[in-house]
Amino acid sequence: MNCCSPIKSTFYNSSQNFLNSVTKYFIVLVSEIHLSHKTLYMKAILTLTFLLFTLIGFSQNTISGKILDQKGAPVSGANIFLEGTYDGTSSDEKGDFSFTTTTTGNQTLVVSFLIFETSKTVIDVANFQKKSIKLRESVTSLDAVVVTAGTMESGDKARVSVLKPLDIVTTAGSAGNIIAALQTLPGTQNVGEDGRLFVRGGEADETQTFVDGIRVAQPYGAATNNLPTRGRFSPFLFSGISFSTGGYSAEYGEALSSVLLLNTQDEPDRNKTDIALMTVGLGLGHTQKWTKSSLSVNTSYINLAPYQAAIPQNVDWNKPYQSLSGESVYRYNFNNGIFKLYAAFDASQFDINQENINGPRKIRVNLDNNNFYLNASYKGNFGSNWQVTTGLSYGYGQNKIDLNLNKIDNAENAAHFKFKLRKSFSDRVKLAFGADCFVTQFDENFRASVFDAKAINGYNNTILAAYSEADIFFSKRVAAKVGARLSHSDVLQQTTLSPRISFAYKVAKNSQFSLAYGTFSQTPNAQYIKYSQNHEFESENAAHYILNYQYNKDRKTFRAEVYYKDYSNLVKYYNKPTVNTNATNFGTDAAQYNSIFSNTGSGYAKGLDLFWRDGKSFKNLEYWISYSYIDTKRDYKNFPKEVTPSFVADHSLSLVTKYWIESWKSQIGFTESFSTGRPYNNPNLINSFMSEKTKSFSNLSFNWAYLLTQQKILYFSVSNVLGTQNVFGYEYARNQNASGIYNRRTITPTADRFFFVGFFWTISDNKKENQLKNL
Repeated sequence: MNCCSPIKSTFYNSSQNFLNSVTKYFIVLVSEIHLSHKTLYMKAILTLTFLLFTLIGFSQNTISGKILDQKGAPVSGANIFLEGTYDGTSSDEKGDFSFTTTTTGNQTLVVSFLIFETSKTVIDVANFQKKSIKLRESVTSLDAVVVTAGTMESGDKARVSVLKPLDIVTTAGSAGNIIAALQTLPGTQNVGEDGRLFVRGGEADETQTFVDGIRVAQPYGAATNNLPTRGRFSPFLFSGISFSTGGYSAEYGEALSSVLLLNTQDEPDRNKTDIALMTVGLGLGHTQKWTKSSLSVNTSYINLAPYQAAIPQNVDWNKPYQSLSGESVYRYNFNNGIFKLYAAFDASQFDINQENINGPRKIRVNLDNNNFYLNASYKGNFGSNWQVTTGLSYGYGQNKIDLNLNKIDNAENAAHFKFKLRKSFSDRVKLAFGADCFVTQFDENFRASVFDAKAINGYNNTILAAYSEADIFFSKRVAAKVGARLSHSDVLQQTTLSPRISFAYKVAKNSQFSLAYGTFSQTPNAQYIKYSQNHEFESENAAHYILNYQYNKDRKTFRAEVYYKDYSNLVKYYNKPTVNTNATNFGTDAAQYNSIFSNTGSGYAKGLDLFWRDGKSFKNLEYWISYSYIDTKRDYKNFPKEVTPSFVADHSLSLVTKYWIESWKSQIGFTESFSTGRPYNNPNLINSFMSEKTKSFSNLSFNWAYLLTQQKILYFSVSNVLGTQNVFGYEYARNQNASGIYNRRTITPTADRFFFVGFFWTISDNKKENQLKNL
């Protein structure tokens, strides 16, 4: 079909109307002279004939040719026209086209089609016949290649979602914890006694968390030895997640293993109020929308005392865990951008008596934690294809800890300023560059008893960083991301340069390969550099090599990824034995103010990650399967040699299922998590370090959401349904007993099972909104 035909017909109709007007004019002229002057009559006839032939002569130039793709195949249905005119046509099934024009000289011939880039060619209209024009495939189409090595995205704006934000709270066993849901993905380790995110052989502090691109310095709640913590953030306010298991963008730094990007909602659905009554506490949320702005607020109070009074625990509580927390997002939409203000607070406390393998009396741990996080960001467009992203965050974390008579008070103030510009030079080349500034102040006071003087440790650190990164699309099938990050640490007095590069090649419509390489640096953990006034440290380094294959079609996703990580400059330390200690307890002793530090540590991690998600094959059923194999060893901390760390299991497997039963008005879900045994050190074995392994870990969890009415839901979940007696590891005494044996105790979960019951009620104007999608 000729897309220009209606417009062209209008042009010819206008010409015909003009001719009719001229003809009528001469008829009137002839009638006025009453046909009496033959000479004047003949002149009028000649003038009319000249005008007619002149108008006909306006359409004498013919333009023709053939439209082809890069392989020489004909393109049917392409639109061809001269820029600034109504002259044009469409290519037929053989790619051929032909049309006439009244223009002359040099003109711009435009050829456009949905899946190809628009072509513009300057031609001489008098000499453009039977010419061929080749179109290049568009790199902005929905099935164009994307770089996926090391990164798993989710949310409305993600090209391929492997974990949706709603999955965080609908995954059995996650209990609304972002970190617990992410532990069902490949590349992660389930370290039950810790609760933080461990990725591909890396420590938990090797993963950085960002909200709307701005860093969160304290992403986890309060915890103590062998008690798991939780992520601070509720999933309800986030619309998308990007979880990088390695090879992440040069835009982010200070993470050896991974970055977790949380993106708050740009625009909520409607005004509503959410009420939650739970066996562990209460929750209240409200969202209010205006013409250009909106505000969402969530708050919750958690108190485990009633629950633990009803269900006995494997721990001795003086005061069970309690917390009061809240978060809010304010959004304002400008004509060309959006401003967001995110704020969150958390105040928690608990008091517990923990077994002491080195003495007959338990150790009392009384902990108060206060945390505040503020994040302001703006993202908008300006000029010709320019985009600006900027923001500022501030985080405050305070811990007051009593360990029997010992008192530890620490506080961290952390700020992050970010400025980023992005320019789209074309659909094929996009350049981003920007700068970061991280400011951290950490102070810690330790007092052995009320009669002892305080020992003061801490550090101040400012990190300045600049980065640049280009996205280059060579074709619809081939793309690259090339960048580098330059950063300088004040406390380390060191500057590092980290190059990063990724390639992607689309082998078929629904599948592609990606390859990534990058170097990454990070300031050592606060538990080390708080002693920096007495020691010199260097940044820890890692190099990532990643090969990825991804297939995605019709709600089915498959990912396979192999990787290799090379660690260098890891912190090592040596603790001098105390007078009552016969030998250093390698791998378990924490660093001290008088430890001997160095950056001579090293290590590696290599493995395979597999992921399959299917929401299509079975009606009302969605499931995913994750498998990870890892081979990793490290020589760091006070390790005497290179071994596999205690938090690593060689094989991990997760199966997550969600099934909707229409007749029951219910969604039920199961999650099975399995991993092989983890290493631990048995000092009773001479000349053997980290050679023992725990038994395998297995946890089957179940949840059930029942729709009482359209806006009222009853929710039930239980972890470890089968009551498997899992073991996280063993703690050994520092000294031998009378028989020359080091005694030990088993580290187990705080309870065999965890039960949760909740009632959730949503109040909205349309009387249809509910929290089923959030459970």
